[in-house]
Amino acid sequence: MRHHLRVPAPAAPPLTGHLPFTDAPGVPDPIEVTSRYLTRGGRPWFPVSGEFHYTRYPARDWEEELLKMKAGGVTAVASYVIWIHHEETEGRIRFDGERDLRRFAELCGRHGLDFIPRIGPWSHAEVRNGGLPDWLLGRACTPRTDDPAYLAPVRTWFEAIAGQLRGLDRAHGGPIVAIQIENELYDRPGHLLTLKRMAQDAGLSAPLWTATAWGGVQLPPDELLPLYGGYPETFWTEADGGWPDTCRKHFFFTHQRDDEGIGADLRPTVVRGGDPAPTDRFPWATCELGGGMAVAYHRRPRVGAADIGALGLTKIGCGSVWQGYYMFHGGTNPPGELTTLQESHATGYPNDLPVLTYDFQAPLGEYGQYRPTYDELRLQHLMLADFGQLIAPMESVLPERRPAGQYDRETLRWTVRADGRSGFLFVNNHQPHEPLPDHPDTSFTVEFPDAGELTFPSTPVTVPQGAYFCWPLRLDVAGLRLDWATAQPVCTVDADGRTVLVLAAVDGIAPELALDSSTLRSVYAPTRQVSSVGGRVLITGLRPGTDALVEVVTTDGDQVGLLVLDAATARTAYRGVAWGAQRLVLCADGVVFDEHAGDGRGELRVHSRRAGEPSFAMLPAPERAPVVTAATGSSGVSPSTGVTGAVVRESADGLLTRYTVQGGGSHAVVDGTATLVRAATGPAPEPVTGVLGRASAPADKYFDTAAAAVYAVAVPDGLPVPGTLLRVHWTGDVARAYVGDTLVADQFASGRVWDIALDRLPADALREEGLRLRVLPRHADARVYVAAEAGGDGEGAVEAWTNGDGGTAAARIGRVEWVTGRTWAMRAG
Repeated sequence: MRHHLRVPAPAAPPLTGHLPFTDAPGVPDPIEVTSRYLTRGGRPWFPVSGEFHYTRYPARDWEEELLKMKAGGVTAVASYVIWIHHEETEGRIRFDGERDLRRFAELCGRHGLDFIPRIGPWSHAEVRNGGLPDWLLGRACTPRTDDPAYLAPVRTWFEAIAGQLRGLDRAHGGPIVAIQIENELYDRPGHLLTLKRMAQDAGLSAPLWTATAWGGVQLPPDELLPLYGGYPETFWTEADGGWPDTCRKHFFFTHQRDDEGIGADLRPTVVRGGDPAPTDRFPWATCELGGGMAVAYHRRPRVGAADIGALGLTKIGCGSVWQGYYMFHGGTNPPGELTTLQESHATGYPNDLPVLTYDFQAPLGEYGQYRPTYDELRLQHLMLADFGQLIAPMESVLPERRPAGQYDRETLRWTVRADGRSGFLFVNNHQPHEPLPDHPDTSFTVEFPDAGELTFPSTPVTVPQGAYFCWPLRLDVAGLRLDWATAQPVCTVDADGRTVLVLAAVDGIAPELALDSSTLRSVYAPTRQVSSVGGRVLITGLRPGTDALVEVVTTDGDQVGLLVLDAATARTAYRGVAWGAQRLVLCADGVVFDEHAGDGRGELRVHSRRAGEPSFAMLPAPERAPVVTAATGSSGVSPSTGVTGAVVRESADGLLTRYTVQGGGSHAVVDGTATLVRAATGPAPEPVTGVLGRASAPADKYFDTAAAAVYAVAVPDGLPVPGTLLRVHWTGDVARAYVGDTLVADQFASGRVWDIALDRLPADALREEGLRLRVLPRHADARVYVAAEAGGDGEGAVEAWTNGDGGTAAARIGRVEWVTGRTWAMRAG
């Protein structure tokens, strides 16, 4: 079927200067807001923000995790400043250790990352009281209003935050580009304005002041930039509610920004067909696209990499000009001095969350684990880094024929973002739970008002089930016009005197490139299927890979390369500055670029949990092979200025040069031992319900009764502490890990493996008291939803189980293993 779309004539220029958002005077790259997109330094700007809660992660590891986020394409780090984490006891405001807000913000600035503090005072974040301290709620005041008895402690809190961030605003060269006020407050615009003025009076400053805008929010006019969200799944809906329609809609191309479902357990909700916010004055910006999803006791969803990737790409096609993810990095709740600090029924909230884990199934996990989602999103973020300034001003245009409603699974979902002459086509053929069908014999016709029409590809293709992608239309590449490519733009890199555009093929669709003949002198392709058709050079028959390079000389005599990678290889792509030049790196492991390491000479680090020798390919190649200067987390290799036994071997890999680290230790998965100390002989805990009649987590007392199976885990001698995970395969309902009487990790069963980081366990107590795992079974009558899918999640096999037949989910540890990881640091040779 041929799908047709007509791009309208370019709209009038966007409104500018109509909002009271101003950057600091004299900054070299002033940030401004138009009615359709953001600008920075006078150019369209497409930021990518990712949420990372510093108080939920060890401070010693912040810097490396921020570098992981940067390598994943995140340009701005957002973080709630969670009041109860800092002032659990009234008058004792702490900014030490994991609470060191200033150091976290400074690390963002050090590595070229913008910072967005979300200062509350109410945050939600699945934290106790939404982040409000217990002592505050014990006062005679009405929180989240202009009650003077509430505003007085808020003012003190804001002043404390301002003191920590003093000198880190844009006027002083700092990283703070935006500040969020409150969270999910939908009906008190006056209070939001009061909080903004109080924050400014306290000394906080940013070019952008933001607020969450879902749920039909009422904002003070023009005072706060509305930010939207969208999740592929929910933990906050009912156990028997099925896949929510408010999630389903995010896999369609529409122009509706609002998501009535986010936070709907804490406010009234009505599913609407329209959008209450003024879309003609503000660009479509987001702060909570689901990077994963938490699990509550009563509802335990699973989200996959494709779910997150498809939703993210769909939002770009819909018109987003700011991709903001919640969460991008998981974490662990701090233990609390007076109480546990998770959201729970005990504090009147509608969901029971685990006491400690806040992994969120995020692209980077609770312990910094790389997830397949990280690769999916990084592929999109690489594209935005190079082409976001083109995409941001482009309008989203929907086709003439589009789905009839949210349950239409037969009509192809696609759109185009375009100006009068060029654009990007977006297709999404994936959604969770309900697969979408193949679409055979598919082609597209896009009419541009200033450049005629394009009909492509030359031969119709089948859009496979599960595919989602972006194709360029009339893209200028260093003077070469690429009329279309049936492959997604990844990034550009300069190598050997030419500009190379890297593209990612789509599994199941043969790559085809159409070049405007008037923009080139000559072309060479590693295929015989090169033809001239209608003023274009058409290249088909390419076999994607590192050697699938089309070489072009433009009419101006410049050299351009088009490198088409296969889909799997493209998901190993990174780009960053290494050893004085921006380079493309292909690596199946995690990669970070640290320009400040090595006395300013720069360092590339590879984080590996795979068996075998770490390897990466690079373009352009450095003059000499890199040298391994440090390795951690593996036996026989230690940090040094030249690691004995570690040699970097150089070899050709198509257009790239591949480097393989040989010697110096190896990755290992070591079978562990979990010895049954006591089987679960008592009955499963009786179901208890809390707020909204939802199932509550079993009380702490049950872990000390015969209801819990208890296992002792032996920690082998000689394991490298940094980078080692205990991976537990288990069935049951709730599992907790203890060292002595101290709770150190927990998980609600959802079909996922359970990772516990060895370096998070108290070493002395571990040696003396050992590690115990306690597992409770689930009662047959517990109203609990567990996702039916129990496939792998990139962290090892899982035990598949269900509880839909009236039986209990037995409490059992299947097997345990120690997964060691390595980090290799390399500098220029």
